[in-house]
Order: sequence, then C-alpha cells, then structure tokens
Amino acid sequence: MPKTETDEETERELKPATARDYARRIARVVDHIAAHLDDPLDIATLAETACFSPFHFHRIYRTQTGETVAHTVRRYRLHRAAADLVAGRLPLARVARRAGYGSAEAFSRAFAGHYGMAPAAFRDMPRDPVLEFPKRGESAMTEKLDVTIETRDGLRLAGLPHQGPYIEIGRAFEKTFAHAGAAGLFRPGMRMIGLYYDDPKSVAERELRSFASVTVPAGADPAALAPLEVRDLPGGRYAIAIHKGPYADLHLTWDRLFSAWLPQSGEEAEDRPAVEEYLNNPRDTPQADLRTAVCLALKG
Repeated sequence: MPKTETDEETERELKPATARDYARRIARVVDHIAAHLDDPLDIATLAETACFSPFHFHRIYRTQTGETVAHTVRRYRLHRAAADLVAGRLPLARVARRAGYGSAEAFSRAFAGHYGMAPAAFRDMPRDPVLEFPKRGESAMTEKLDVTIETRDGLRLAGLPHQGPYIEIGRAFEKTFAHAGAAGLFRPGMRMIGLYYDDPKSVAERELRSFASVTVPAGADPAALAPLEVRDLPGGRYAIAIHKGPYADLHLTWDRLFSAWLPQSGEEAEDRPAVEEYLNNPRDTPQADLRTAVCLALKG
C-alpha cells in the first residue's frame, strides 16, 4: 500500500522523537560507565542499561557516539589515571589496577600510547607554578604564557550541568554530545564550551559547579532542545591563553593566568564564570596535541 501524506508526516514526527530517545538511552550508558569504572563493563549489562538488544547494542553505540564501547571505557579509565598521577596520592601499581591493567608494564604501554609519555614521567612533570613576580627587565614565567585580549561576541549554549570535580566534566560532555546529535546541532562552526563557576582551591570538589555545552544558533528554541539546558554566555573582553596538552594539566594554565599575568596586566577580572573552549576532539586527537582556549572575562 502506498504511503499517504499523513503517513509521511507521522514518520517525520517520529524520527526526531526516536533520535531523542536513543540519545537518552546512550546518556544512561555514559553515566553507568563513568560510575562503574572499577567494575566489569560487559556488553550485556550496558545493553540492559540502555534497553537495547545485546545483539545490536554495540553497533548502535558506535554509530551514535563515533567510537566503540571498549574505546570509551579505555579512554575514561586512562583519563582517571592521568588525574590520579597528577594528584600523586596512589602508587603506580594501584593506578594501573584502577585503570583496568593487570600489570604496570601493560598500563605503561597503554598510557604512553595515549599520552605520549610513560606514566612515571607524566607524574613527575614539574607542575607547581612559580609565584614570584619577575624582576625588572625579566619576564619569568609569563614568557611561557602567551595571552591575548579579544572582544568576543555573546554565545547561546546548550548543554548539561555537572557537579563534582572539574576533571570529571567529560561525563557531562558525552551526554551533551548524545543529545546534541539527536537535536541536529552538529553542524559546521559548532563549538565546544565548558563553563566553570567555582574556584577549585576554595570550594570542596563535590560542590564544584560547571556546565558542558555546545554552541547553538542565537534564535534556538530552548524547549526544542530539552533535556539540554540553554544558557547565554555574554560577550565582552576576554584574556585568552592557549593550553597545549592533556586536560589534566589545565589547572596549571589557569594558575599562571591568575598568579602571574593578571596582577601585572593592569586588567581586572569580571565576575563571570571561567570559560574553556575545546579546539579539537579528544576522541581522535593525541593528548599532547589537544588545544584548549582558556578564557578569562575582563572588566571594561
């Protein structure tokens, strides 16, 4: 029987609804993976979490996210391992076990393949920013931080809030991407933006507030983007530094911006969230090649 015009209209209405439902189900899987990194994450359990057939789940997940389940789990565990190494509280063997590796040697090979250096070298990298101000005629650590001041237009953002350690915001970004794909937001010029509302040195980690988002057209209807929240990022003057390398070290660039550049700049920070714009994709970019624009709103 040929399709009627009403049938075609119904199909057009169902397709976006189905896409949004898939996004919600993939978001549940992302939550489950992030919350159970220390547990076996078998396909049957993840498929049940998403209410998908185990037979087809792997293919659905890959086509919806752009990577396999195994890739996601490995990436999450190595990212947590990098945070463990930066914190320096756990021995290397324990970090390796938490990352799912039976030996330090296997972990070291996997970590080096992802981060470009052995875990011991990554842990031992000097990370304490020099807080002394430069003497007359010297630039000290500011010469390592290339800061530009730009006037930027405002942006409309759609995303999901995250509460907890900033290093774990990737979980919110994964869910944001799932819903953004279902809403048809992946288009040329879309940007990935993180907003950070609290000082991690003065607010308990579990209470830190952030927002994982992508840009949307200025006239986008918030109701059509649910469950994504829509927030507006004001335009204005921003001090911008480009952080090169793993996200686990982003706090170093922020520390240098606040401790060395800002006091000498003659500028005053505006009372707005800290902004990070992620300039390439962590799923397919070597960690050493990641680029992040660290953006501090300025008065005036």
